[in-house]
Amino acid sequence: MANELFSVHNKVVLITGGAGILGTSMANHFAKEGARVVILDRNEEVGNKIASEIKAKGYEACFIKTDVLNKEVLEQNCKDIVTKYGTIDVLINGAGGNMPGATVPPDKTIFDLQVDDFRKVVDLNLFGTVLPTMVFAKVMVEKKQGSIINISSESSIRPLTRVVGYSAAKAAVSNFTKWMCGELAQKFGEGLRVNAIAPGFFLTEQNRTLMTNADGSLTARGETIIAHTPFGRFGEPEELLGTLQWLSSEASRFVSGTVTVIDGGFDAFAI
Repeated sequence: MANELFSVHNKVVLITGGAGILGTSMANHFAKEGARVVILDRNEEVGNKIASEIKAKGYEACFIKTDVLNKEVLEQNCKDIVTKYGTIDVLINGAGGNMPGATVPPDKTIFDLQVDDFRKVVDLNLFGTVLPTMVFAKVMVEKKQGSIINISSESSIRPLTRVVGYSAAKAAVSNFTKWMCGELAQKFGEGLRVNAIAPGFFLTEQNRTLMTNADGSLTARGETIIAHTPFGRFGEPEELLGTLQWLSSEASRFVSGTVTVIDGGFDAFAI
């Protein structure tokens, strides 16, 4: 008999930001593991393509267009998901991102920071986690069972140069994760869990040009990151999946309020 401890079979798994590089990897993995995957993203063309490719392999997935900063849109998403699948078991808050104006590059200082861009980055990463949680957790509360997994970042733990807005937002996501752990468990029961993962450095469409040159070689920043990563490389999207499955399954049923670092040793390393 198969070990069911880590099973996500038939679970309804929601992934915001599901059309991104990391979200796509998550969607394909959970579908292959037998979950019913809901890809939530604003990119309709890419989202539908991912869902179609998953279904072509014989697995279950659908795409629903969303706006993680619009509660009314999210509430309609929730109604549509419950109508289609009957429930929600896992929410992965993967929507997020950064903007150039919310960073401080080497040739500028904090006084050059674009405050409006800083605010947009905080909105997307923090409120783009808070609002979906507020909406989708209601379904979990009704049945006193569910797992919420937020996406924090290495930069929420160790202040990194340049990315001041993103770092502040992700630090808030980590704090919100711990707060929500107590809020849900104490008021609605131990079956409701809230955790986060803090990825280290993974190449995505947003950071690729910061880390690598057009010919694939490392930029100066990329070289610095690799020099401070004991594994000596960037992470692969697939290397997030084991932790995500653990946090989605009964294997982690006494785990809540944690932020699991997945970074090839970056956080542990110093010279």
